[in-house]
Amino acid sequence: MIIEVKNLKKTYEALVPVKVLKNINFEVKKGEFLALMGRSGSGKSTLLHQLGLLDTPSSGKIIIDGIDLMSLSEKQKSQFRLKKLGYVFQSYALLPELTALESVFLPLMLDNIPKKEYLKKAAKMLKKVGLGKKLNHLPQELSGGEQQRVAIARALVNDPLILFADEPTANLDSEASLTVIKLFRELNKEIGQTIIMVTHEPDDEQYVDRVIWLKDGIIKKDY
Repeated sequence: MIIEVKNLKKTYEALVPVKVLKNINFEVKKGEFLALMGRSGSGKSTLLHQLGLLDTPSSGKIIIDGIDLMSLSEKQKSQFRLKKLGYVFQSYALLPELTALESVFLPLMLDNIPKKEYLKKAAKMLKKVGLGKKLNHLPQELSGGEQQRVAIARALVNDPLILFADEPTANLDSEASLTVIKLFRELNKEIGQTIIMVTHEPDDEQYVDRVIWLKDGIIKKDY
């Protein structure tokens, strides 16, 4: 298993503590395309953020590739995120002054990869997502769907063990959404990319291997 989640809980402390995740247990196989689904407030994004080291659980274990994430220091977590994980969000989070190529090679440059290598890898990944002819375009010169594909290329350029996607089509029209979800499926099948995606879209079920349905912070269905 590439991911093991054991007795995971998340409570946000306030005047009245809010229990968002309640004793979550599941495993994910390498190369699996998993969708986290459920109504708003069910805990989908919170769970994704725990798995992706973007937040810290109140208790429980998350083991990725044999490593207990809760045993890592903050510095080690940062390195794990940089080298092992990729992220795609609703907002494309592209810097307006960077071209598509610059946006994609930035993570590699920060990881001290030689320039010749990071330029080659970034261009190859942009070609993979269908943007080989738009390497030097700025975000404002790209459609919403194209910007999201740049974000996907950026998330994949460091060959992550796992790609996390938090409602990646929420800000896109139907045509662009279909392009993105089909791209995820293609990447999953062609390169064996493990993907965990939060989505509200019932139509997305046909493109994934498995769905975990959350309700009120617990797993109601796993199919």
